[in-house]
Amino acid sequence: MRPACRARFIPQGFQRPRFDISAGKWHTIGVGILGAAAAIPLLIFVARIIETSLDTVRTIYIARGHADLAACIGIAKTGIWLISTGLVLANLTDYWNLFAYLAGYGLGTQLGMEIEKRISLGHVMVRLITGGDSQQIIGRLAGLGYGMTRIEGSGSFSNTVSVILMIVPRPELGRLMEILSKDYPAVLYTVEDVRNIREGARVFHHDTKSRVLGFFGL
Repeated sequence: MRPACRARFIPQGFQRPRFDISAGKWHTIGVGILGAAAAIPLLIFVARIIETSLDTVRTIYIARGHADLAACIGIAKTGIWLISTGLVLANLTDYWNLFAYLAGYGLGTQLGMEIEKRISLGHVMVRLITGGDSQQIIGRLAGLGYGMTRIEGSGSFSNTVSVILMIVPRPELGRLMEILSKDYPAVLYTVEDVRNIREGARVFHHDTKSRVLGFFGL
């Protein structure tokens, strides 16, 4: 025997409410799909910028003889590279991933060079060549703490030429370039990297800028 079915009492004129959630549901799903599709290229782009920036700084430090620091940077760089490259290789048909990978490389190279300038690690050799009396510029720079060696010579178009050699900490290079460009525009100068310098050698006779403050441009 079938169990008896109970009849439900429905008041006359009563209608069950209907909720149309299809529009909101599909809108939410669409936003979620769009966000997920944009998240992977964005992640690749950011990871590639960081990885390339670190690689640029690492290459510069290798050229300047900072092997230990370059090795530490290389470890972090390789880990981030595995993430960004793995996401691209997982789906080579996604052109947005490829574009994010390439764009991150270009921007990361520029950012890495800018970071290295702000860190200002190491020293440079500055060579000044000036005709006539060089005592004024020597006195001005010596008062700011720059150590110098002067060599007298002669040039093709000048009877007397002074060659001034300076080893300058990188945090102090910007100020020196500003003084030369503004107050001594006729002085010829060259700047070269110094790979190694004797430990403890005093080449600048005032307190140098802090690298932390220099990184933020202070």
